Amino acid sequence: MPKGRRGAKILIKSTELGFRLVSVLAGNLHNRAALTKMNSDKGNVRVSLVGAGVFGSYHAAKIAAIDAAQLLGVFDPDSARAADLASKHGVGAFNAFEDCLAGADAVIIAAPASAHFALCRDALSAGKHVFVEKPLALSAAEARSLAVLAAENSLVLQVGHQERYVCAAAGLFGRDRIPQRIECVRNVPYTGRCEDVSVVLDLMVHDIDIVRRLTGAAPVTVSAEGDETRLAAEVFLSSGTIATFNAARASASSDRRMTLVYEDGVIDFDFVRRSVSNSTSARIQSMFADAAAPKQIRDPLAYGAQLFIDGVIAGETHGVAGDDAAETVAWAEKIERAAGVRSQSRDRIGEVRFG
Repeated sequence: MPKGRRGAKILIKSTELGFRLVSVLAGNLHNRAALTKMNSDKGNVRVSLVGAGVFGSYHAAKIAAIDAAQLLGVFDPDSARAADLASKHGVGAFNAFEDCLAGADAVIIAAPASAHFALCRDALSAGKHVFVEKPLALSAAEARSLAVLAAENSLVLQVGHQERYVCAAAGLFGRDRIPQRIECVRNVPYTGRCEDVSVVLDLMVHDIDIVRRLTGAAPVTVSAEGDETRLAAEVFLSSGTIATFNAARASASSDRRMTLVYEDGVIDFDFVRRSVSNSTSARIQSMFADAAAPKQIRDPLAYGAQLFIDGVIAGETHGVAGDDAAETVAWAEKIERAAGVRSQSRDRIGEVRFG
C-alpha cells in the first residue's frame, strides 16, 4: 500500500496454523464505499475470495460464471491450496489478506466460522462489499455490529443462508397461516469440517433461519440438550408455534427434513431427496428434482452469488442482509446457552483449516 494513502490497513500474517490480525487503521470509509460503487458501475465487479477449501471452490466457480463479475484471486493461509484453486480459474493467489483487499470491490468469505467476525469487520472497514458464508458471526452482539458497520458505510453485507431461497421458490413463505408446529432434522456424516463451532452454528442455523422467516416470531422459551456435535432443542415462539430442532454432524447417513404442521394439514420437505408432500391447501412447488425447477432450487449457491453481484452494482443488499442474519445468530446463541455449549470467535485460527 503506497505511503500516505488513506483507508484501512490490514495485515494478516499467514502461518501453517492459520492467521492472526495484526493491526487495523480505519480511514475514510464513506469515500472508499463510493469509489467501490463507481468502479463496479464502470464494468465487472472485482471480487476476491477468502478461503480455498470446499466451499471456497464452490464460490470461485459461481463467481467465475457471472458475466458482471471478475474473480481477482484467492487468499488462504495454506498457500499451496490457494495456488491450486487460483490456477483452476486463471487467477493469482494472494500472499496476505491485505493483498486480496487492494483493488477489490467485494470480498467473498468462505473461511472457518470462528473467523467470520474478524474478516468481515476488517473487509467492511476497508470499504469492501462482503458476502460471507453462514453464520455471520458467533454472537448476536458481533453480528449486529457488522450489520451496523455495513449500513453506516453504505456497503452490501450478504450472508449465505442459501436454503431460504429454496423454500421461497417452493412457495413455503407464501401462506397467510403460521404453522402450529415445526419439526426440523439436520443430520450429516462426519466430514471433519466446521469443528471450530458447535453443531448449532454449523448445521442447525439453516433451520433457524427458515423458521424465523416462516413465522416472523420471536423465541419466548428455549430448552436444549446435547453437546457440540449432536444437539436437540425446543423453542416456544411468540406466535404460539412450537419449533423443534435436531442436528448432528456424525451420523451414518444424511437426513435433512422439515415438517410443518398446520391446522389444515401437513407439509413435509426432504432436502436430501429433493421431494415434498403436502396435504394442506397451499400451492407448493413439487419439481425439486426436475431440470425445469427454478434456479433457486436447482442451484441456490449460484442464485445467491448473482444476487450479491447485482446488489453490489445496485448499491443495496438483495440477498439475506446482515441485520436479518444477525437475528438468526441471536436464536442460535440462546440455544447454545440453553444446552451449555459455546462457540467463540477468534482472530487466530489455531489448527483449523479454511473450509
